[in-house]
Amino acid sequence: MPHWIRLIQARHFPLLLVCLAVIGVPAATAEAKSPGPPSNGAQAAALADVASGRILFSQRGDEPMKIASLTKIMTAIVAIEDGNLDDTVKVSKRAAGKEGSSLYLKEGETISLRDALYGLMLRSGNDAAMAIAEHVGGSVEGFAFLMNKKAEELGLENSHFMNPHGLDEQGHYSSANDLAKLTVYALHNPEFKEIVKTEVRTAPNPNDSWDYKWVNKNKMLRLYEGADGVKTGYTKQALRTLVSSATRDGQQLVAVTLNDREDWDDHAKLLDYGFASFPLARVVKQGDPLKDYPYETAAGFAYPFAEGERERLEIHLAPLKPESVPYRLGYRGQLRFVLDGRQIGAVALVADAERERQAEKAQPQDERPTTTSAVARTGFGTALQTALRALLLGGT
Repeated sequence: MPHWIRLIQARHFPLLLVCLAVIGVPAATAEAKSPGPPSNGAQAAALADVASGRILFSQRGDEPMKIASLTKIMTAIVAIEDGNLDDTVKVSKRAAGKEGSSLYLKEGETISLRDALYGLMLRSGNDAAMAIAEHVGGSVEGFAFLMNKKAEELGLENSHFMNPHGLDEQGHYSSANDLAKLTVYALHNPEFKEIVKTEVRTAPNPNDSWDYKWVNKNKMLRLYEGADGVKTGYTKQALRTLVSSATRDGQQLVAVTLNDREDWDDHAKLLDYGFASFPLARVVKQGDPLKDYPYETAAGFAYPFAEGERERLEIHLAPLKPESVPYRLGYRGQLRFVLDGRQIGAVALVADAERERQAEKAQPQDERPTTTSAVARTGFGTALQTALRALLLGGT
């Protein structure tokens, strides 16, 4: 292995801009190609890595299409974020009478928002979708506004939602890439992640002497090793739609197909391809020290590299000025990770207090930087430090 590759993979990597493009990449390595994606029968498809959000494969991925009950991924995450899962939801006449797949909720029945979400995602209950929307959004129309607001926040440019259930309606659509991005986002929420991987759920049934028992319709949970979500869908216009997720060796992937009669098999092949061709590789971990500088990483960073990509990774240091507020609160800058000219992530750098003290002692008295570490110990300093940490770890 070339020396410069060992340097970037080592824990104590050199700080002075590990720029592989400048050092040079062997032609054979740079041009290495991984096997192409498997063929599939979907009208549109996408594959994404959850940790990084990287779209690994896209087939007509930006084409707006009908998505059926994959809509409920958005319904669930909006309800989780904007609602209280311990709330009691009262089922309206409009919700109880909704056509299509159902939990068979009755008008006037009450159910916790948490249980309604399990019924929504495991059994695809359209009555649950309506009850959730009316409770969280005040009305179906109000909830659709929240759905579209979330789509805008996430940059889903080829999506628009008219209802919480996904029954065919003019102006209701999304795309394979947008659904992949949405699911990646949702899977970072622990409540959502727990719901969609559940195979069987029971809940109190006020109408009978036995509890509700919901078995997840997502056969991938039983067909594919490591499967842990997400949602099936079908309407006469959308036909078969599916979003699945799976985790292997600490890496989670999301696959999406729209209008695919062989979706179970196609998802297995897509996920196999993703795990084999884009393994998640750690670049740095939290607390890694930087050679020759009294800094360490405030978080880890991992990325799904295709064959030949890791060797082209550049690591740039973006230092902070000593007079800046973040510097005085203990931050020293960012490491920015650039692949083929595009930034793919960043982590904040924080001071290694002991090494920094040693470095200051080694400097002449008149060259030592002034410090205001006491600021960070104040209530204001702590709050500001938390906000700055979020910004610095945000990537760009």
